[in-house]
Amino acid sequence: MSGWLTVAMVAVPLLGALPLLVADDALRPVLRGYGMAVSGVTLALAAVMVASFDHGQPARPQFTVDLAWTPGLDLRFQLGVDGISLPLVALTALLVFLCFAYLGWGGGTAPGQLLHPGPGGVRPRALVFTLLVLEVGMIGTFLALDLLLFFVFFEIVLIPMYFLIAIWGGEGRRAAAVKFILYTLLGSVVMLLGLLLIWAQTGTLDIVELAGSHGAGMSRAVQVVAFVAVGLGLAVKTPMWPLHTWLPDAHTQAPTVGSVLLAGVLLKMGTYGFARIAIPILPEGAAAVAPWLGAFAVVGIVYGALACLAQRDLKRMIAYSSVGHMGFVLLGFATLSTAGVNGALFANVAHGLITGLLFFLAGAIKDRYHTADIPSLGGGLMARLPRLGAILTFAAIASLGLPGLAGFWGEMLALFGAFEPAAALPRGLFLVFMVIGGLGAVLTAAYFLVMLSRVTHGSPTAVTPGAPSGGPAASAGTASTAGGPDVLAGVASRAAGESVTGRLSATLPEPPDEQPVHPLPNSETPPGERSPHETPPYETPPRAGAAHRAELPDVQRHELVAWVPLIVLILLFGLWPQLLLALTTPAVQTLLGALS
Repeated sequence: MSGWLTVAMVAVPLLGALPLLVADDALRPVLRGYGMAVSGVTLALAAVMVASFDHGQPARPQFTVDLAWTPGLDLRFQLGVDGISLPLVALTALLVFLCFAYLGWGGGTAPGQLLHPGPGGVRPRALVFTLLVLEVGMIGTFLALDLLLFFVFFEIVLIPMYFLIAIWGGEGRRAAAVKFILYTLLGSVVMLLGLLLIWAQTGTLDIVELAGSHGAGMSRAVQVVAFVAVGLGLAVKTPMWPLHTWLPDAHTQAPTVGSVLLAGVLLKMGTYGFARIAIPILPEGAAAVAPWLGAFAVVGIVYGALACLAQRDLKRMIAYSSVGHMGFVLLGFATLSTAGVNGALFANVAHGLITGLLFFLAGAIKDRYHTADIPSLGGGLMARLPRLGAILTFAAIASLGLPGLAGFWGEMLALFGAFEPAAALPRGLFLVFMVIGGLGAVLTAAYFLVMLSRVTHGSPTAVTPGAPSGGPAASAGTASTAGGPDVLAGVASRAAGESVTGRLSATLPEPPDEQPVHPLPNSETPPGERSPHETPPYETPPRAGAAHRAELPDVQRHELVAWVPLIVLILLFGLWPQLLLALTTPAVQTLLGALS
């Protein structure tokens, strides 16, 4: 009966979402607790799974279910978990629960909480439904042991994430959502062709059977073609450079919980596919394509770091940092070594924890200042909001890979794997990859330290919280009306030098302390509704000047509930990496059986 635990992991959020399709507004006052309750049950099931898992045999699929799905086509409903998928299942359940806690803990009226039961709420029933369906797809992807079932769950997440961005996102949400869905759907079509090729050559969709045969029944040419097709589909979701261009817009426009789940879980679905399908089922194809995969990975590491150095928007910078961190994951897989693949799997979990925390923090900063534009924030966060500044500093240091924190082990093991790749790979080439990856690690430290120096350090300056966020157009085009003299001076200095800055600053008056700052109009918001990024009517409108800056709240209770578990796990896995490596190492040795 233990196999039904995996079914319950998928069934609980699905059954929790179904009543919301027919519920009326009478459920609105209890939606905050409803989402936490359903996701809390799922998290409890994940905890039971972790506690009941046979840690002595992590390479063996456990809690398996094998039921006839479509007998005529020999399609089966197969679920199970092993040492590779168990950490990701637990991570998914945890992040979804923390997102619901962030949205609904306490009164639900704080900035960033979109489940307010009153008239100012933003479609709370639809939001809870969307997040629960998203959880079904994410957990199902990590539990699936059938190629077609994997693809079905892999695709389920696209629609709820599209609506999460398109409805609850920022001003450019529609374009970002369309770009997200187009990229991922096109990648999925290519991946489906690769999966069908595997089925046609082997006659089975059973992932365990296919991984155990290590490519038997498929020629080297077929394996290469199948690996490229499957790998392209997975690379879009990862995302791998140069297929990453949908990611910055999606992260920038998504609401806080959308960014957390996108970075913390959805990107892991792509990298998980390499460990679960591409490498063990197509070992000869993996060996042939690995040098190319490693090359794209290290380009992504350096490109992501350089792009971060050029960003003005805090959320966009964190999004580009994900491109670099996922580059380390792909480099680890490309080495086809036990150390490298272990590092990739460790970095998967560490990135989910750290970057999830970073997006929580970026959302909190944007909720307070009504902008994520780094120059417009004015610096001095440690002086103005010391607790928020301290947690941001901790998350940034963890992300740059400081020893003793979770971000260190994945990058270190991936680089060590490049130092000693699999015997079938050219060691000289991978030594070059290791050097380039090390340079990327240095650049990672550089852009995080630059960000901290601009956001957390220094003295608080006169900043209008209503300043717009986004790209150069937003910051330059609206600075004179919403950003105050400091923002305008910054734009002028970039355009005409410091002399012009001084003249412009001298001619513009300081905004009065009691001047109201209204949300920017949004042409995409339907009549009669407010956009999630606008100030709701039940909140006090932000005010410019020193009076408002003094009233900015530091870390709130609902934020602590969502952030503290992530901080604890970042420290725990950083100080005790064996917690994860003991699970993944035997499973990695099994999946690399044909390559070791």
